[in-house]
Amino acid sequence: MRTLFKNIKELLQVREAGLDFVAGEAMNDLPTIQDAYLLVEDGLIKDFGTMTDCPKVEVDEVVDATGKMILPTWCDSHTHLVYAGNRESEFVDKIKGLSYHEIAAKGGGILNSAKKLQETSEDDLYEQTKIRLDEIIALGTGAVEIKSGYGLTEASELKMLRVIKRLKENYKLPIKATFLGAHAVPTEYKDDKAGYLNMLVEKLMPKIAEESLAEFVDIFCEEGYFSVEDTEFIMEAGKKLGLISKIHVNQFTSIGGVQAGVKHEALSVDHLEEMKDEDIEALKGSKTMPVALPGCSFFLSIPYTPGRKMIDAGLPLALATDYNPGSSPSGNMNFAVSAACIKMKLTPEEAINAATINGAYAMGLQDTVGSIAVGKEANLILTKPINSYNFIPYSFGENQIESVYIKGHSII
Repeated sequence: MRTLFKNIKELLQVREAGLDFVAGEAMNDLPTIQDAYLLVEDGLIKDFGTMTDCPKVEVDEVVDATGKMILPTWCDSHTHLVYAGNRESEFVDKIKGLSYHEIAAKGGGILNSAKKLQETSEDDLYEQTKIRLDEIIALGTGAVEIKSGYGLTEASELKMLRVIKRLKENYKLPIKATFLGAHAVPTEYKDDKAGYLNMLVEKLMPKIAEESLAEFVDIFCEEGYFSVEDTEFIMEAGKKLGLISKIHVNQFTSIGGVQAGVKHEALSVDHLEEMKDEDIEALKGSKTMPVALPGCSFFLSIPYTPGRKMIDAGLPLALATDYNPGSSPSGNMNFAVSAACIKMKLTPEEAINAATINGAYAMGLQDTVGSIAVGKEANLILTKPINSYNFIPYSFGENQIESVYIKGHSII
């Protein structure tokens, strides 16, 4: 199967294969080709260049992209896509002034989602999640990480991970699974956090590794949830089982989680709404990707990750949605890109880099997706006719997508 996209107004994020991520000043560079062609063969990017060099080859389909742009699909490296029901009643509590912690204290929050999920069958949970996954693909997401963490029992955590495994089997886009059993302390362990963590490490994580149900392990490192010591305990256990760390840190407080993540070579540290200078310094020179989640900041009315300061300090940055029922009930990466520009003061170039090539790295997918490079999967966004790529974040209430291609096949 060969598809030729021709007369592309501008082909964005053109890179040589082998680049892992961009950082600092390089984040403001978005290589493009104007008046371009792109050749896709058997789901992979085969060739690209200017129309003057467009090869005369037999193809199965020609797509005329006159006036339109093509860029790699968004890479959403932090979601909680598998959940049951919703938490719209807590939305009203937030409007009335209750804080995230106050809602959790009265039985809401993560424990509320866990109760619903425990009562939901695997098939029902799969069908609910499938709807959300279809929605985010239509919004331009072509690679996604999905966490467990709303089970909080052995059976329910495994149920979540098996739902993710079924999604992997039935969808063509790359999907990565993260075990987040340490999302909160369940009610039955409320006076025995150490016992809960030991259960995760001694009983559940070996089973997950044995059945290859997850690539990553995560923990909510935050006051009132899990300490830095707890976080290191989980990361060390994960390392022994081949589970790479991707951890929640610095959402409400800076307590040393960033430093622990760097020390244990976490692939990413996510949230980072509260960043001290020493947190930024700890990330310098590391291979750990900082991930910002502007949808969470918007929904909870908490500070935004200081992306401008971090990039100016020479760091890389990725963007993700944090799609979940409680603190970021949206998987719209277009909004994340817009919010990064409007609220975090990233340039459009920086935001697009953060949402594509750097997001791919934050899932270990840098060799597969995230840029226009020969040999990578043809997971592509074809825009509507637009004047420039600046219009993508500018039009924050909409998306400028005409079609989404996964492995060269049109989804919408």
